[in-house]
Amino acid sequence: MTQEAFPPRFSDAEFARRHRLARELMDALRLDALVLFGSSAEARMQQADIYWLSNFAGIRENYLLFPLSGEPVLFVQTHNHVPQARQLSILPVQPGGGAGTWSDVGDLVGEQLRARGLRSVGLVGLVPYQAHARMAATSPASAFRDVTREFRSLRVTKSEEELEWLRRGAAYTDAAHEALEREARPGMREHELIEVLLSASPLALAETQVAFLGSTSMRAPDRCVPAQFPSSRRVREGDLFLTELSIAFGCYGGQSLRTFTFGRPIALVSRMHELALEVFEAVRRALRPGVTSQEILEIGDLADQRSFSMVDALLHGWGVGVLPPVLRSRRRPWAMTKDPWTFAENQTVVVQPNIVTPDERLGVQVGDLCVVTADGARPLHSYRRELVVCG
Repeated sequence: MTQEAFPPRFSDAEFARRHRLARELMDALRLDALVLFGSSAEARMQQADIYWLSNFAGIRENYLLFPLSGEPVLFVQTHNHVPQARQLSILPVQPGGGAGTWSDVGDLVGEQLRARGLRSVGLVGLVPYQAHARMAATSPASAFRDVTREFRSLRVTKSEEELEWLRRGAAYTDAAHEALEREARPGMREHELIEVLLSASPLALAETQVAFLGSTSMRAPDRCVPAQFPSSRRVREGDLFLTELSIAFGCYGGQSLRTFTFGRPIALVSRMHELALEVFEAVRRALRPGVTSQEILEIGDLADQRSFSMVDALLHGWGVGVLPPVLRSRRRPWAMTKDPWTFAENQTVVVQPNIVTPDERLGVQVGDLCVVTADGARPLHSYRRELVVCG
């Protein structure tokens, strides 16, 4: 990493490694090219595929044509975003049409495919129908297929440079949780608790990707997972609140999930949290190179075996954004769970058991970004995972 650069960027050797992996994937899948799509959704995390290859995580819709041989080209929307894209991207940049004018960029990409004779094309990301239709019409000899899972599987295993960035993101995330424990008081509103989280990291370096928080009464509950949008509800003595937090360095964020209470937790909450910690530790110990997704799914069944359930995923790949695999349990499979998965060293995953009552009115959650090692998954976070009593 170039330490003085801002925004920060990875080394030339790191980008060369990524480009080599992408071309090895194309060769294995018999593809002439990849077309990657990125949008501003999820705090730019939907730009991660393009960012991984180009060093540009844009704001609007962008497309990257990355051929097996020949020069890549990054199409950037809108036109006034192109100057900075040319400063940040390590790949050539062209204007990609106005925001929302899908046919313009679809025609531009299609013209490149036709002119270069690229027939077998892998699509990465949620390519809009309109853009795909224009690409296909402009380059009728090209055949398209979705290779999103295959490409994102490349990103799950992290280099040492990437792990360094993730550790910094995890440290920012921990600092935000520490500030919340220190400053949260009964009578504050949910959005004020969010403000505490967001003000804990240096704005010059840190970027908030996820800041979810939801509160409820422990004795008359109505929430089992963190909320994506904070309310004006005032937290009170006897309340529980849940967080899901990701603060990033250079788009590489930690992810940490915690349960806090005001006052002594009721017996049911304590029992649920003890189970969440038990499941977390069981998954953490099991996650070694060569372990399969089936073995993790079996651990996920512990919630049902103890007369509880899970709403959120038990585990998902991470950095930048959600990556394969996404697992919950054998009894309650996650919609994105399709193909078997074998874990490998330096893959990064978020282990995040969410134990909820059968009526889904009360829940607890504990989770951390971890890296798979020969000794089990090692959390990149240092903030304590115990049930936090604050105020």
